[in-house]
Amino acid sequence: MTADPTRRDFLTLGIGLFVAISLPLGPRRREILVRRTLPLMGTLAELQVAHPDQGAAQAAIDAALAELLWVESAMTRFRPDSDIGRANLGAKRDAIAIGPATALVIAAGLRWAEASAGRFDPALGAASDLWDVLNRTTPPAPPAVRRLADRQLWRKVELGHFRGRPVVRFDDPDLRLDLGGIAKGYAIDRAAAALRTRGIRSAIVTVGGDLFALGGSPRGGPWQVGIRSPHERAALAATLEVRDRAVATSGDYERFFQWHGVRYHHLIDPDTAAPRRTPVHSTTVVAASAIEADAAATTVFGLPREQGAPIVRRLSPDAEVISLI
Repeated sequence: MTADPTRRDFLTLGIGLFVAISLPLGPRRREILVRRTLPLMGTLAELQVAHPDQGAAQAAIDAALAELLWVESAMTRFRPDSDIGRANLGAKRDAIAIGPATALVIAAGLRWAEASAGRFDPALGAASDLWDVLNRTTPPAPPAVRRLADRQLWRKVELGHFRGRPVVRFDDPDLRLDLGGIAKGYAIDRAAAALRTRGIRSAIVTVGGDLFALGGSPRGGPWQVGIRSPHERAALAATLEVRDRAVATSGDYERFFQWHGVRYHHLIDPDTAAPRRTPVHSTTVVAASAIEADAAATTVFGLPREQGAPIVRRLSPDAEVISLI
């Protein structure tokens, strides 16, 4: 917590793939900067809230964190009692009831799959589990990988309603949902909405490689968000100015293992059921909402900007795509 933060203070703020920078662009009333960090969704979540009243800032952060934690509890694939956990265990046999929010995120993922001709696939949980890049040190057996390649499993996800409740059913025994490429964005949007509801006008919500910049920086003007370099963690590859916008970065340099000189990362290519091979190490998308930015960055990771931008704009017309070598 820092009163009247300086530029040096803000240069030290940031986790994951981002650094939040506030430049002294104009005078503002004295505000307290309240910052909180916790493990969430397999990464770190950080909230930075500027407000004259520390108690109000803390209460708003509590409400925003509750939203993040609720989305994780409903949509993680790592808990058998979550909506996604229950679906992955039982939806290949029966229709499984899920919450409206989970149905909304699955439907959004299926729209991105359709718009990208399957480049985004929210049904790749089996491939994600097979590669398990945080625990593996060698690639899985090629036959196991080939078995999941080019299956377009998203087409086998059936969303519907039964007795007024959303249900999901799978039409393929190898199908497992993995909302890791979109649910973080949805959670961030809910957290930002909770901050707004409680009167916060200046904040950043970050979960791993996704963030939403609420309002402008505490010093006036837009937030400046630095994107960490794929090649040198202490360096910035680019700096963006954002106000009431979301930024999401997908990269191969945070979650991976190295084997025989090849980096095997967590971003799975549906065509090969293996980590996407590309000379591009980082793709960033700026969009109106975090759910859009999250899905878009996952979708076009590895593509040059001129190829990725038209795909993204099918569902997010005002989004901006930035690819970094």
